[in-house]
Amino acid sequence: MDIRAHLSMVFHLDKCIGCHTCSVACKNIWTDRPGAEYMWWNNVETKPGTGYPTLWEDQLNYKGGWMLGADRKLRLRSQDKKDFLPKLFYNPNQPGLDDYYEPWTYKYQDLFDAAAGDDQPTAIPVSKITGEPMEIRSGPNWDDDLSGSPIYGENDPNLKALTPEERQMMFEIERISMMYLPRICNHCANPSCVASCPSGALYKRGEDGIVLVNQDKCRGWRACVTACPYKKIYYNWKTGKSEKCILCYPRVETGQAPACFHTCVGRIRYMGVLLYDAERIEEAMKAPEEGLVEAQRSVLLDPHDPRIVARALDAGIPPGWIGSAQRSPVWKYVSEWKLALPLHPEFRTMPMLYYVPPLLPVMGRQESEVYGHDTGELFASIDKARLPIRYLASLFSAGDPGPVRDALRRLLAVRIFQRSSTLGDIAPEQASKVLREAGLTEDQARQIYTLTALPGPEDRFMMPPVQREESIENTCAPDQCKGGCGLGPTQVPERGL
Repeated sequence: MDIRAHLSMVFHLDKCIGCHTCSVACKNIWTDRPGAEYMWWNNVETKPGTGYPTLWEDQLNYKGGWMLGADRKLRLRSQDKKDFLPKLFYNPNQPGLDDYYEPWTYKYQDLFDAAAGDDQPTAIPVSKITGEPMEIRSGPNWDDDLSGSPIYGENDPNLKALTPEERQMMFEIERISMMYLPRICNHCANPSCVASCPSGALYKRGEDGIVLVNQDKCRGWRACVTACPYKKIYYNWKTGKSEKCILCYPRVETGQAPACFHTCVGRIRYMGVLLYDAERIEEAMKAPEEGLVEAQRSVLLDPHDPRIVARALDAGIPPGWIGSAQRSPVWKYVSEWKLALPLHPEFRTMPMLYYVPPLLPVMGRQESEVYGHDTGELFASIDKARLPIRYLASLFSAGDPGPVRDALRRLLAVRIFQRSSTLGDIAPEQASKVLREAGLTEDQARQIYTLTALPGPEDRFMMPPVQREESIENTCAPDQCKGGCGLGPTQVPERGL
């Protein structure tokens, strides 16, 4: 067993309002400079939609991530470090500028220098790359809110899993079904970008799992851009280097949440430590597509298990990090409550960013009150949703509707339980029955509600002590326990770090 700690994340999609505050915060801090104009390390997409870059989910075209060969070996879809040379000068699977957008600005000075007249002066858009006038045809959120029509939404690759009737139902003009999908780098546990880099510039930090690019080693070969199935690595045309989300590690190292987490208006973002067994990653990622969600969960380790705690301490994981893992909201959402799911697990990169699927569009099509009916009819309403289960399964469970349906059943059960508690229009016996059939206890339902509806920063962000001085301060002998690590005196070894 090779126990490691990983800073991981959960995005609760029922709470995302698509305001793009997270994107603007990230843009202002990290990519507001020449060569990075088109980089959106954080972006929010409308689903169904083509996303950014255009059709990034279509791996038949981009060939990102891993594939499982007939010999049951994982191989990169695009290339590895040995066969990169033929694709060095031309790679047909790389997104081009048209798949992103050509960065532009405006000739603002024309507004001040225009001669007096009856017409309102305008600022002409000009390319930031060539400086020439241009016509704007696309942008990072060009199909935001479907741009008022289903034109972009109907090109979503995930719609292939739906029947014609389900597609028609989603795009009824008077009630188009959509959801928001905020995306950052997933900082995967099995990152294809790291495996593809010929120069070794991409690496995964051993202490927290953050994936970074060494700018001194990067040669701009862009194998990582092709290999990343989420297309969250960008090429800086000014410096000739690749860049990506760094999870705001300078903030993380001082105990602060990343900027996009800190500024999130809907409070959808959660961060905490997960313990996992690195030896089991490869075998888990070889699981059949319908079993990838459970396979990924099986790699995660219970931080409350005394045997796991002892092995983690022996592996050199600081007690403060273990204490953070025990209080982690990510562990609760992913493994304890089984509400959060990985984005496109079929890419087999084991993303460490998980999503709670949205319940609101699912229930939005119900034409009659279902809360007073029996639980069978209540849960059956999920399968008649305006946003089809198969669509969500294509996003979050490699097409298997089981994990998505289970998560939505639990979310609905919590809603029923809280309605019974606050409004009193549902009998407590029925609410308890709904919880039992969803696999939850009343205590778990209260915890889910509190962490979802009433979370403070101290609940959403369980930041570990990463500075050496803080870690040493939290390490003590059993007879001198200070209680700072959250483990208790019997679980802390009599040694320093």
